[in-house]
Amino acid sequence: MGLAYNVYLNSSKIYGCKTCKTHLANHDDIISRNFRGQHGKAYLFDNVVNIGQGEPGERNMTTGRHIVCDIYCKQCKETVGWKYDKAFETSEKYKENKFILEAELLCQVT
Repeated sequence: MGLAYNVYLNSSKIYGCKTCKTHLANHDDIISRNFRGQHGKAYLFDNVVNIGQGEPGERNMTTGRHIVCDIYCKQCKETVGWKYDKAFETSEKYKENKFILEAELLCQVT
């Protein structure tokens, strides 16, 4: 296994890991701000960087049943949200392969 390099984003507003400030997402990649996580407010993103994924598992959420996996900062290994792998409800299919980042676990890096 080789060296792991971080991706550095170039944007006017960048969200990073609250613990180590590693870049995670551009503000422009937010799809929706109307989500709730374990720690309160959360955002749905189309794309995130510098993360690792846990094992997928089935969860019953307020919007129905989903298969999700927790995502964590690649640098410090702190959990920052989750990824939707599969939605069982037709109306929730737009979430598949999208990411939730919890606002409480983020900081602005710019």
